[in-house]
Amino acid sequence: MKILVIGGGGREHAMVWRLRQSPEVEKIWCAPGNGGIADLAECVPVDASDVGALVALAEQLRPDLTVVGPEAPLVAGIRNKFECRGMRLVGPSLRDARLEGSKIYAKQFMTRYDIPTPTLYGDFESPLEAIRALDAVDWPVVIKADGLCAGKGVLVAETRAEAEAFIRRVMQQHELGPGGSRLLFEHALKGDELSFIVLTDGRSFIPMAPTRDHKRVFDGDRGPNTGGMGAYTMDGMITPKYESLIVKDIVCPTIEGLSQEGIPFTGFLYFGLMLTAHGPMVLEYNCRLGDPETQPIMMRMDFDLAAAFEAVASRKLDTIKPAWKPGASACVVMASGGYPGTFETGKKIAGLAEAEALADVAVFHAGTKRDGESVLTSGGRVLGVTALGDSLPLAIQKAYEAIRKIHFEGAQWRTDIGAKGDLRQSPAVEKHRI
Repeated sequence: MKILVIGGGGREHAMVWRLRQSPEVEKIWCAPGNGGIADLAECVPVDASDVGALVALAEQLRPDLTVVGPEAPLVAGIRNKFECRGMRLVGPSLRDARLEGSKIYAKQFMTRYDIPTPTLYGDFESPLEAIRALDAVDWPVVIKADGLCAGKGVLVAETRAEAEAFIRRVMQQHELGPGGSRLLFEHALKGDELSFIVLTDGRSFIPMAPTRDHKRVFDGDRGPNTGGMGAYTMDGMITPKYESLIVKDIVCPTIEGLSQEGIPFTGFLYFGLMLTAHGPMVLEYNCRLGDPETQPIMMRMDFDLAAAFEAVASRKLDTIKPAWKPGASACVVMASGGYPGTFETGKKIAGLAEAEALADVAVFHAGTKRDGESVLTSGGRVLGVTALGDSLPLAIQKAYEAIRKIHFEGAQWRTDIGAKGDLRQSPAVEKHRI
């Protein structure tokens, strides 16, 4: 099998790393790839958001299958453009990708199919209208940008002043670009967050190992939101009975609703959940794998990912039997100094070989590029240092041991990845054991 992977971040590096282990795979291209992916695949310098260029590339390469990592090309309708040319792509259609492309559309979809989600106060196209609406909300309130904002479009506002400042930055100063042209207000929930991701062919699905991520830039969940500073997964993250509740009340109604409204959803479907005293609720959908959740998931995956992708494209996913390596895995993101604000790039990275020589460790590149024999930083999130262990504490210990061997100017990372532990003793999970 010859596979084209679209994207150039840590998620795509982890997927390419796993695909490279499949006996079914003969060739992998990655567009555009990065400094780490170049060791495993042929990187082609095509912008992952340029759908027209990606279509032209696929027509030239003729891969057996294309897999899309980031959300932007999916929301732009890349699957539709591939299929009308007779090329197979794992990922949702333009219509289905609206679940991520528009938070307001996703909210309306959940209402139609009685999928549990926080109460919506309203959605707004005018900053003044949004500011006036703050008079009628309970505090704290969740404010979300409607469109794509690279994981930075959500604020849990504790005060009116904080909320109004965010509204003005997003809607008047266009801090988040066109993704912030509309906002919605949502009731803030109490509970534990969980990333629950499935791979589906529109009929059957395979749950990925449940994960938890860390969005805030600093320890203790302080500071601004980022694209994600780390994630982890482990045996028993939630009980099997609680997982069945998520599947019954959320996953199945979502997949069935999508099939009723359009062509069957294919690819990864991400459920950002809050586990509350009233049961699991959907905070957001994504139409692709999360990043950095992908990195620990790929470390624990113990089945052939290429065969699973082929089964999705052939609508035969029920033939794949998933398996997971026992224990846990953890990913700690090393980021550029100043991220998620202004940061410098072009910093030389040292110690990669020493870190990767450690047992059960993989260093997935996110924002890197090659410069001769050197690897330089080229983005905000630079590396996802990921480790596998018999237990979560052991996986965390290995990841931080690897980090201590890597150096670049201004490097920052959180020191508390995985500290949240599992969710089996969560009051919400305990209450809803069935």
